[in-house]
Amino acid sequence: QVQLVESGGGLVQAGGSLRLSCAASGRTFSLYAMTWFRQAPGKEREFVSRISQAGNTYYADSVKGRFTISRDNAKNTVYLQMNSLKPEDTAVYYCAAGGVSSARETSYDFWGQGTQVTVSS
Repeated sequence: QVQLVESGGGLVQAGGSLRLSCAASGRTFSLYAMTWFRQAPGKEREFVSRISQAGNTYYADSVKGRFTISRDNAKNTVYLQMNSLKPEDTAVYYCAAGGVSSARETSYDFWGQGTQVTVSS
C-alpha cells in the first residue's frame, strides 16, 4: 500500500510559478511510475506529466516547455515545477503511483487527495 500526499498548490497570477510536491509512504517508491493528473471544474481529469521508474519524463502538449517533473527516490517525493502558468492551468492536481508508466488513469493504483492550483488573469 502506498499513501500519497500532495502539497504546494495555491493562488498565483498568470505568468507565475508553483512547485507541487507529492510525498509517498513506504519503501518501494522507486518501483513506481509517478504521474500528475489534473481536473478543472466541469471537465474530465487529464494527464499532465509522468516520470518512469528509470527517470524518463513525458508531458502533455499543453504543458510542454512550461512544466518539469522530477523525482527524488531518497525522499520518496515527486515534484512538478510549473512555470509560466496560465488561467487554463487552474485545476485540482493529483499525483498517482503505478507499476506501469502510462498516461491512462487506469494504470495507477494509488492516488493522492489532490491540491488546488488557481491561476488568476
